[in-house]
Amino acid sequence: MIARCRGLVAFIVLFALACLASGGSAAAQEGHPLKGSWVGSWGPSQHHAADVLIVLNWNGKSITGMLNPGTDNMPIKNATLNPAGWVLCFEADGKDRSGSPLTYIVEGKIENLGLSERSIVGTWKNQKESGPFRIRRQ
Repeated sequence: MIARCRGLVAFIVLFALACLASGGSAAAQEGHPLKGSWVGSWGPSQHHAADVLIVLNWNGKSITGMLNPGTDNMPIKNATLNPAGWVLCFEADGKDRSGSPLTYIVEGKIENLGLSERSIVGTWKNQKESGPFRIRRQ
């Protein structure tokens, strides 16, 4: 009888610990809605788009990060987030294939803000071209 009670107590303790472990991560806050890695595409048209990877961070004062549309990382600058409409705007300096400087300007709205799989949809442009922009948080 005592062995059976010990087994039941051990089961209850293990069950309670498992519930606490799984519930803790579900209740944890994610932090700033932009923080994390974002993957998607941008291009001159919906039919011809290139992959893009963006890593965004919030340091408590400003949005920082890195834009990598290929092999050249470009630091994000002048990033703003307007909570009225959740519109993100940022710039990044890069170069075209000939080495001439380009400034990319990206503007997009955060969709599905309350979900972990949120996305940012909008447009991008530089001195030579423009097109649609869509990234999804990983």
